[in-house]
Amino acid sequence: MHSKARLVAAASAVAALTLAGCSAGQTDDGGGTADPIRYAVEQPDSMIPGNQFSSYVILESIFAPLTQVDEDGEVSFVAAESVESDDAQTWTITLRDGWTFHDGEPVTAQDYVDTWNYAAYGPNAWVNGPQLANVAGYADLNPAEGEPTATELAGLSVVDDRTFTVELSAPDRQYPLQLGIGQTGLYPLPSEALDDLEAWEAAPVGNGPFELTDGWSESDPIEAVAYDDYAGDAPTLDAVTFVPYLDTATAYTDALAGDIDIAAIAAGQAVQARNDFGESVYELDAPGVDFLGFTLSDPRFSDIRVRQAISMAIDREAINDAVFGGSQVPATSLTAPSMPGDPEGVCGEYCEFDPDAAKALLEEAGGFDGEMKIHFVANWGQEDYFEAIANQLRQNLGIESVIASPSADFAAFTDAVQKGETDGPFRARWGALYPSQQNTLTAVFTATGEGNFGAGGYSSPEVDELLRQANAADTLEESLAGYVAAQERILQDFPTVPMFGNRYLYVTSDRIAELHTNAGAIDVPKIAVAD
Repeated sequence: MHSKARLVAAASAVAALTLAGCSAGQTDDGGGTADPIRYAVEQPDSMIPGNQFSSYVILESIFAPLTQVDEDGEVSFVAAESVESDDAQTWTITLRDGWTFHDGEPVTAQDYVDTWNYAAYGPNAWVNGPQLANVAGYADLNPAEGEPTATELAGLSVVDDRTFTVELSAPDRQYPLQLGIGQTGLYPLPSEALDDLEAWEAAPVGNGPFELTDGWSESDPIEAVAYDDYAGDAPTLDAVTFVPYLDTATAYTDALAGDIDIAAIAAGQAVQARNDFGESVYELDAPGVDFLGFTLSDPRFSDIRVRQAISMAIDREAINDAVFGGSQVPATSLTAPSMPGDPEGVCGEYCEFDPDAAKALLEEAGGFDGEMKIHFVANWGQEDYFEAIANQLRQNLGIESVIASPSADFAAFTDAVQKGETDGPFRARWGALYPSQQNTLTAVFTATGEGNFGAGGYSSPEVDELLRQANAADTLEESLAGYVAAQERILQDFPTVPMFGNRYLYVTSDRIAELHTNAGAIDVPKIAVAD
């Protein structure tokens, strides 16, 4: 599941590339634009935006979203001319005139509606279909039991070639944010794509600032050039080559050699990267947050005081300095600090390092018997992080045996977490696909959220109601205040330990003059190349 990766992936969804493919040293001089920048990426799994797991960088370059959120948190429009609603439940989306796919065909309202219906239809099993779960009629296409009773979302209606309406299942003031670049399940496909997806995917046609020159493969460099008739802001680059990698170490080495111009790195590489690349290291605020999760039904962790004691016994600043080179942000809330309205400090004393108070609180709860295991995924560069946590809990809580316990692989780890079979705290993470507290709080702390297993199945009717009220607020400002109230209520139960807000890290060659961020990821069309 895509949601599993967002919740339990390594230090960041961008930086933790389990990249697969070839070395950037293999250049391709045939038929491409002269001297494109070379961007190390994870092995792409699909070019179908609604059914991809690891192709974000490429798809965010060859498709355009309806809206975007700029670096100041303001919503603006891309392929949409407007997104409007009187009641926050029925939204009218008007497309910009003159927008085309790369084959020159106009992008129409019908293209969006047809693509969204296909993505939402449960039997099609598109991994990003749940991005449409808030549209009226989604449950009919995805029943908990039995066969779907409909093939199209009741909430979608085409008005004319450039206009369609979206009725949500409940009012949601954050809806324009959900139409941004990270929600790839909402990108439009041309009509012929749905007639023969296999043929279309072999030579994908998007609606974005770049177009592929010669198709794609999972392991070979993928060349893209600026689309001459792009109706949005023209990209600063003429061309970019996306280079899949087997591992980050090789990408890093090739970046040092100047064979790669942009490569993501893990947070644990920050100190080395600063020494090797100097000012060519970028640390970009991102909408992700790391937690320690618990199986809340485990009697050893069911007492809130035990969870609070574990949190207070962890020196986040020391871990950040020693393991991450200060590149991450010690958490003081349940959402990333880069989120609009994130309530810094709402966690209060329980996210502050106080070993004496932590030990006293644990003793008040009856202490801890036996061995404590802290679970994470092996071979993802997380060993130092979890060893540091284990050492601090052992020393600061007086628990004789606390061990960092790696799972053999990602699948085994996520299966154990999802089934509630972990016998100790476990590594959890949520990387929001749009920059709103709504996404993280709903996904992790409600029973139907995609990432709820990372919070041990936690839910609360009071939290659900607070989120509903925040979603339906009359203004964005009022909705932000509502999410703060939801965070305060969740923290009364303290189901998880907030650890770090994420920053995504990149290294670049001397060819790159400046990088800009779009929800934590690199905004490829705005990459500035040195003179």
